[in-house]
Amino acid sequence: MRARFTLVDIQQHALAIVDRDGLVGLTMRSLAASLQTGAMTLYNYVDSREALEELVVDAVSALVEIPEPTDDWVADTRAVATALWRTFRAHPAVIPLVLTRRTSSRASLAPAEALAAALARGGMDGVDLFVAFRTVSAFVMGIAQNELAGRLSREKDAGDAAQRVAALAPDALPTLSKLAPVGAEFTGQEFERGLTVVLSGLVHTPRPFDSSDQASGLS
Repeated sequence: MRARFTLVDIQQHALAIVDRDGLVGLTMRSLAASLQTGAMTLYNYVDSREALEELVVDAVSALVEIPEPTDDWVADTRAVATALWRTFRAHPAVIPLVLTRRTSSRASLAPAEALAAALARGGMDGVDLFVAFRTVSAFVMGIAQNELAGRLSREKDAGDAAQRVAALAPDALPTLSKLAPVGAEFTGQEFERGLTVVLSGLVHTPRPFDSSDQASGLS
């Protein structure tokens, strides 16, 4: 008997529900309604909520537009990181799943492979490559997560948040009080500027990484 749906069908409908209603809106019942079938039918394709969530992560990962590699590893790293960030920004409700679920799809691991390969073309390997990969990945996800938190905040806009911080205790929190309005005016530029800082650090970090150097720097 020919399958009525493909996993791609299920992924697309599940992602559309999450984009529209958030993670709480994704259930077997809501997905079945979207596919115009019965909830029990879905268990022929996915056997649990966890498996369904993994499919959503795979669906988002597959949307990342991976750029063609060049001979400039810094530009390539920036391009891959930017592609990841743009995808997560377009599907912010999926970010918690991306942070907590690990994909099992080879195709959806392609963005991570592209990022690691770009960094490797900069001459990094072993611990150096691992730390660089984790650092860039964490920056991308951290910025995306901060933007998600801002969208879910009760403040109407960044200006409201700045006023709240400034009003807490300007004498006790003088630096944050001054920084809050800067953040309100600087929306949308954190990623580009921050990524430049991260990449500059990678370019100027001596290699190979020596843990004894790190220890002496902290002493």
